[in-house]
Amino acid sequence: MKDVILTPEGYKQLKSELETLRTDKRREIAERIAAARAFGEIAENAEYDDAKNEQMMLEHRIAQLEERLANAQVIDKRRVDTSVVSVGAVVRLRDVDAKETTEYFIVGSAEANPAENKLSNESPVGKAIMGRKKGETVEVATPRGSKIKFKIMEIKAA
Repeated sequence: MKDVILTPEGYKQLKSELETLRTDKRREIAERIAAARAFGEIAENAEYDDAKNEQMMLEHRIAQLEERLANAQVIDKRRVDTSVVSVGAVVRLRDVDAKETTEYFIVGSAEANPAENKLSNESPVGKAIMGRKKGETVEVATPRGSKIKFKIMEIKAA
């Protein structure tokens, strides 16, 4: 698996989720399985099947989180190079045609969340601006085939 780039906050969130799944959620599902077994015949017990399926999905998610954390590369905010766009930087972009400015926090794909303006370094816009400097204009192809031009107005540490 490739390195997973995370901010310190993102790393803490994944560790917290993993801990909750390992303890509380595992216990919950084990109790559901035990209760379903008490109903009798396991072969025709939908509640048991449902609990076992949930357990399988839980264990998959735990394994996924463990792998991400094992391969995590945590970005040190104090060492973010603000001379170019990089993971851990906050970038102010201006849509040249729409004349709208938006600020994005550049993060790894595991933390991307457009609703919070957390832009993945692997997204089309993220790829286009990575390594670019303040004042540069980049062109990004949209899924519909048109192109959007963004001017990098500012790069700062988060």
